[in-house]
Amino acid sequence: MSDSMDQFPIPCPDPDARPPQKLAHIVLATRRFDETIHWWSIVLGARVMYRNALLCFLSFDEEHHRLALINAANFSPRRRESTGLDHVAFTYSSLGDLLHTYERLKGHDVRPVWCINHGPTTSLYYRDPDGIQAELQVDNFETPEALEVWLRSGAFAENAVGVEFDPEHLLERYKAGEPEANLKQPGAVTSRQFLTLR
Repeated sequence: MSDSMDQFPIPCPDPDARPPQKLAHIVLATRRFDETIHWWSIVLGARVMYRNALLCFLSFDEEHHRLALINAANFSPRRRESTGLDHVAFTYSSLGDLLHTYERLKGHDVRPVWCINHGPTTSLYYRDPDGIQAELQVDNFETPEALEVWLRSGAFAENAVGVEFDPEHLLERYKAGEPEANLKQPGAVTSRQFLTLR
């Protein structure tokens, strides 16, 4: 299949489909219930909406729960090489908010396992106690139209994974007053490319 943007978007094969209104929540089974509740609460700034010995509901917005955790202490450990869910992504409103979160989490000794500018997003990946990854990201383009122009330029087809960066370097330049738009450009913080998936 060609990477040409001319073929996208590809419509749903069922013209009668009625898409859902929104993605309501994610449910994760954990072998480390208390630790995982604490981890996700810290990472997302979430509040516990309900909890018993079996499950816990967490929310960080108007939804009654965006994340549910099931106490599954007897389950087998998750294998990194298995198929299924790879990560869950959460978008911040600005690079400043993302970097504030990076600094805040560092204070809790929660550090990213991968920092990469994908082109469409600037992203920090974290791994929860069971190995489930959370991507904390900010959109690099102000509008869908601006992103589409960039995609059609061929830059994404040339490197569909992105460019790794040092979050400390990015934070330093942000605090020095560099405009967010400049810092979100692919390759703005480092020129080292990462062309294989984690």
